[in-house]
Amino acid sequence: MNGYLQTFLTRETAGQFVKTGFVGVVNTIVSFAVFNVMRIAGLSVFWAVTVAFAVATLVSYVLNRRWSFRLTDGGENVRETVRFYVINVFAWAATQLLMWLADVWFGPLSRLGENVALLAASVIILIPKFASYRDLVFRRALDDRDVAHPPVGAER
Repeated sequence: MNGYLQTFLTRETAGQFVKTGFVGVVNTIVSFAVFNVMRIAGLSVFWAVTVAFAVATLVSYVLNRRWSFRLTDGGENVRETVRFYVINVFAWAATQLLMWLADVWFGPLSRLGENVALLAASVIILIPKFASYRDLVFRRALDDRDVAHPPVGAER
């Protein structure tokens, strides 16, 4: 476990985390915009969160693959895409649960309260999503990239 945690303390992982965080900010803006448009259109919180998550997940996949993890080889595959979406389904479920808990604990939420709960949920799921993207989704592509282009001074 200690060895695994140390993998988060590298310069490359720090850069990936910062970029993933920035993508998260972009996705949060997209998600909030879509969520609020859906609420104004009359959708329930459940469906507004669902539609917002679907749109933000697509944006997230493209930006994380190409920018955060610098995978521009066009090597997207079905397994990678499915893993990404499965992770995001768990994130969606966690967000739905947190939204429901906020409503139960704090009573019926105002529009501002819904947005605060959505922001809190986004922050809570950030680190588990990053670890999952790095280790479960893009790991093989990252490993293949590193084998094909090892760091300067590294032995083959």
